[in-house]
Amino acid sequence: MGKDARPKWDSPLQFLLACVSYAIGLGNVWRFPYLCQMHGGGGFLIPYLVMLFIVGVPLFYMEIAVGQKMRLGSIGAWSAINPYLGGVGLASVVASVYLCLYYNIINAWSFWYLFNSFQSVLPWSDCPVNSNQTGLVEECQKASSTQYFFFRETLNISSSIEENGGIHTGQALCLMVAWVITYFCNIHGIKSSGKVVYFTSTFPYVVLMIYLIRGLTLPGAIHGIKYMFTPKMEELANPIAWINAATQIFFSLGLGYGWLIAFSSYNQYNNNFEPQAFIVTLINSGTSIFASIVTFSIYGFKATVNYENCLERTRILLLNTFDLAEDTININNVFDWIKTLNATYPEQFAELVNKLEACDLNDELDTAVQGVGLAFILYSEAIQNMPLPQLWSVLYFFMLLLLGLGSMLGSVSAITTPLQDLKILSKVSDEALNGTLCLILLLLGLAFTTPSGNYWFIIFNEHGASFSVLFIVLVEILTVSYVYGIKRFVKDIEDMIGHRPNWYLKIMWGIVSPLLLLVLFVFYIVNYIRGGTPTYQAWDKELGKTVLMGYPVFGQVFIAILLVSVVSCVPLTALHVYCMNRKCSRPFAKEARFG
Repeated sequence: MGKDARPKWDSPLQFLLACVSYAIGLGNVWRFPYLCQMHGGGGFLIPYLVMLFIVGVPLFYMEIAVGQKMRLGSIGAWSAINPYLGGVGLASVVASVYLCLYYNIINAWSFWYLFNSFQSVLPWSDCPVNSNQTGLVEECQKASSTQYFFFRETLNISSSIEENGGIHTGQALCLMVAWVITYFCNIHGIKSSGKVVYFTSTFPYVVLMIYLIRGLTLPGAIHGIKYMFTPKMEELANPIAWINAATQIFFSLGLGYGWLIAFSSYNQYNNNFEPQAFIVTLINSGTSIFASIVTFSIYGFKATVNYENCLERTRILLLNTFDLAEDTININNVFDWIKTLNATYPEQFAELVNKLEACDLNDELDTAVQGVGLAFILYSEAIQNMPLPQLWSVLYFFMLLLLGLGSMLGSVSAITTPLQDLKILSKVSDEALNGTLCLILLLLGLAFTTPSGNYWFIIFNEHGASFSVLFIVLVEILTVSYVYGIKRFVKDIEDMIGHRPNWYLKIMWGIVSPLLLLVLFVFYIVNYIRGGTPTYQAWDKELGKTVLMGYPVFGQVFIAILLVSVVSCVPLTALHVYCMNRKCSRPFAKEARFG
């Protein structure tokens, strides 16, 4: 497709909303709050904000500039900068394929929960009756109704990655619906997706605001918010906190995946992208903090409910054991009565020691819920304790769908745009290319609907992109700064927007960002090697909880294949270009010799 025939966004606002729609995704709702909790609440905000301004803003700005200048997808853009570096774009495409492959299964889970929300009683509110109709399912009683619904009803999960079975029909249908919607939203490229982003980029904020108002009125919400903003300053000396902060920036902004280069390639050449770059990055980080306040208010409510339930069980145990009047003990004086009864009836109380639970609100708040567990288990547990739970459930899972769909639009464009730039596919219509891609990824994605599918999802989520994207971003910044040249890059930006970028961006591109990314890259490799055998959380049906297991050999080999398949794109493409140049130069050499 010639540059003059290249489609364009209807307006700069449409491009801005498309960027916001992609950047504001599920990572803002579950991954950031989890990292914030894991690294000491407010203490994590410091490395996160530092990483935002050292690598987030400069690299986001850089990718927009590259796409708008070259007006090509990732493969074509980096090939135009240097033919030997076309593999950087190819690596971005491969990483985006992996992302699309597993990301839409999250949308399928959201559909599953959304469809199940239209019931008089939410199916995850209570444990089901066992097959003998003699009581509740023992596995559910050992776990919880919300955990059981997610792991057994939603995933039908196996006990390890080595056990497998048939496809979960309900999940397969939900996955098909997710891909059909993705296809129709992308059917005409940016002509259709550009219309969708007006809704996908704004409505989630409406839901988050509703949830914030509701969350702040829930009992115990203040405990969660206090927990979030109470910093553990010792985390600043923890290098893992810094690398997680950088990884979260890459993940949430989508750096290295090629979607931003694809989106900006549809801009007008003289579009002033500078304010857009700053606005999107700040909106993204602001949304992460905003969503975390909502999440921690819900989290505080859930922890308080669990804590008070624990106190209530203790109260009933004491009343029954010591034959006290019903109104003698309440949840506010349980601990006082424990001391009194222990002092008054030491022998009888000693028999209760093994039955008494250790009720502690801080322990409940410290219990980390990672990844999808935060998005599905924690929220569904909190929702069931709210008035009109069906309403809150529909609102929440519809919001998750919009967040996931907005990210999918950018991820699909990151694949189709560079493919359409290739001569061999330039004549293929948007409908045919998008349809073929969605169908292939749907068929491959059915593997995630099998009993071991969640374990493969974890592999893709934890290993399929993090290291690879860090490598891609490192090569990108080195290419722009030291291969293409900062002076030349700055002149290109001046030609597009009418002025040169400020000193802060030039210092980041030339020195700080490459150095920091190089340190993170080396640290990541060293930490991975020292970590030994990679592990995953497997569901134990007998215990009713997840247990840590090491990946078998085939799992470790697959992880290596995922990493190598992305990283190797850069050297293999450079080698191919080198060989092609040598082959083309030989006829001319022979002609010169015999001419």
